[in-house]
Amino acid sequence: MNEQFEIIEDRDDIPSNPTNNPRVADLINARLTRRGFFKGLMATSAVAGAGIVTTGMARAQDASTLTFKSIPQKIAKSHTVADGYDANILIRHGDKVVADAPAYVPGAVDAAAQVKQFGYNNDFIGYLPLPAGSNNSDHGLLCINHEYTNAELMWPSLKDPMGASKEQAQHEIAAHGHSVLEIKKTDGKWQVVDGSQYARRISALETEMVITGPAAGHDRLKTSTDQTGTRVIGTLNNCAGGKTPWGTILIAEENFNGYFGGDIAKTNEERNYKRLGIEPDSWYSWVNHFDRFNVEKEPNEPNKFGWMVELDPYDPSSTPKKRTALGRFKHEGATVFLNKDNSVVAYSGDDQRFDYLYKFIASKKYNPNDRAANMDILEDGTLHVAKFNDDGTVNWMPIIHGEGPLTAENGFDSRADVLIETRRAADLLGATKMDRPEDVEPNPVNGKVYVMLTNNSKRKEPNIANPRVKNIHGHVLELTPPGGMGKDADHTASTFEWDIFLLGGNPANTDDKSVYHPGAESWVSCPDNLAIDHKGRLWIATDGAPKSDIPDGMHATDVEGAGRALTKFFFACPEGAEMCGPEFTPDGKTLFVAVQHPADGSTYDAPSTRWPDFADGVPPRPSVLAITKQDGGEIAG
Repeated sequence: MNEQFEIIEDRDDIPSNPTNNPRVADLINARLTRRGFFKGLMATSAVAGAGIVTTGMARAQDASTLTFKSIPQKIAKSHTVADGYDANILIRHGDKVVADAPAYVPGAVDAAAQVKQFGYNNDFIGYLPLPAGSNNSDHGLLCINHEYTNAELMWPSLKDPMGASKEQAQHEIAAHGHSVLEIKKTDGKWQVVDGSQYARRISALETEMVITGPAAGHDRLKTSTDQTGTRVIGTLNNCAGGKTPWGTILIAEENFNGYFGGDIAKTNEERNYKRLGIEPDSWYSWVNHFDRFNVEKEPNEPNKFGWMVELDPYDPSSTPKKRTALGRFKHEGATVFLNKDNSVVAYSGDDQRFDYLYKFIASKKYNPNDRAANMDILEDGTLHVAKFNDDGTVNWMPIIHGEGPLTAENGFDSRADVLIETRRAADLLGATKMDRPEDVEPNPVNGKVYVMLTNNSKRKEPNIANPRVKNIHGHVLELTPPGGMGKDADHTASTFEWDIFLLGGNPANTDDKSVYHPGAESWVSCPDNLAIDHKGRLWIATDGAPKSDIPDGMHATDVEGAGRALTKFFFACPEGAEMCGPEFTPDGKTLFVAVQHPADGSTYDAPSTRWPDFADGVPPRPSVLAITKQDGGEIAG
């Protein structure tokens, strides 16, 4: 990682949770000793030994349903994919999105061009078939988040992003947001449809959005440019996301705090902003050039960020909506499960060390026969926060104004106040402090929920589950709702069961105490994003593994049967890059992946890799790839 990014990571690594709420590490420690822990792993796996072995009855070739052979976990200048597969570049930073977009010019500073071109650092990917409502796997819309910028990799002679000029800052702002592409598979290869009616760039520079739900119009959201408290320009730090049954996309606003600067003590939001990690010094130069990012000049502007944004990609003229009912925090994403009674449930992690896991249940139910009636389902509902218990249960505690501690006596005068300060409300309810919740995905095949906990380098006490001073490798939790398998599972229930699916780390390092299936072919560090194929298998993307001298990339594993927690390594990112956005087509024959910040830790003038172009004078470019099997079959068989 480059020096500036290390600084940013260190800032975000500072927990802002001041409570003494129970930590998930303590609960894992207690849970480990209970009967049934790691249920489903073979009795011969010797989980207490916490190592990968490849001998005996648990050999990978006998247990896993995944048909590919693992690739080496080796850092290289380019990407690598399993034998028998092609991984083709679909689109790169700066490529054309809308019809009149100019060609990409390396090193150019041009915000007007960037708002028409593919943005920077592609993260979440969502595939929606065309026509709408079909299961077409050869023609559809690809919806892609642009999380943040690496200015030092975008322009020559710039080592410190805080030194970016006003023109460069405008270009960076334009590079944030989202892209909607129409894509089509022709002769076995995916291509972007040029001049598509659906093509759209949503940017933090000029795209107006509507703020909806209980917090809309509140005084704490009013600014000098919006006296209604219902409008905002753009969206920031869009990390993971989700899709809805009615064909919209949800995009998360994660580390929005880093874009703002100034003295929070000079605002009426000091307690709120401190809990979210807003500091006097911004991570970007924007605060030097634009008043909206200076809390001393626009004290309420940060309250317009930290929400989930809903977007209708089938209607390029539609206005994106920030859904305040889902709460305000550092959303990693929001993944939706349609319950058996047509209730709509959305899961979200607050991606910071010692913060929380959430579940939202919409007030209205889904109508499969009326898309228009579903478009505002996320306008209202009840947000819940998780409290894990050492008996293997997890309680979903409703976050409701006026109930328990969420009253005026504690500074919550309205429902809007509770949602604007979701973190503090969850603090008071006694939610369990987690090790950086990343992606949270309900599995439609077995009905369970999988939680990626990427790491927690600030933990100071060892425990059995992670017997190291710092949990640098993370782990995966498995939550089981009552009611049965698949669609019979009741995700609206207030009590689930929980277990650990795997503990990350290097089995060659005994201090890691990693736990996998004994036939595992790969080891996982920093699980982040997640996809679930139509067979219910997990595809785990990692972010942070380069710290361990292995590449970030894509691991896959079964969740049931003999291959449970038997990880295999399918795709390796190029040097310095993070694996993001895994998304399958409905037929399972294409896996889209996003590779962001290649060459992180270097500069435009001396990049560690020039992936994917490998051309002199062309910097590394975040890109999306389409992975297909060479024989045209399903990914992993």
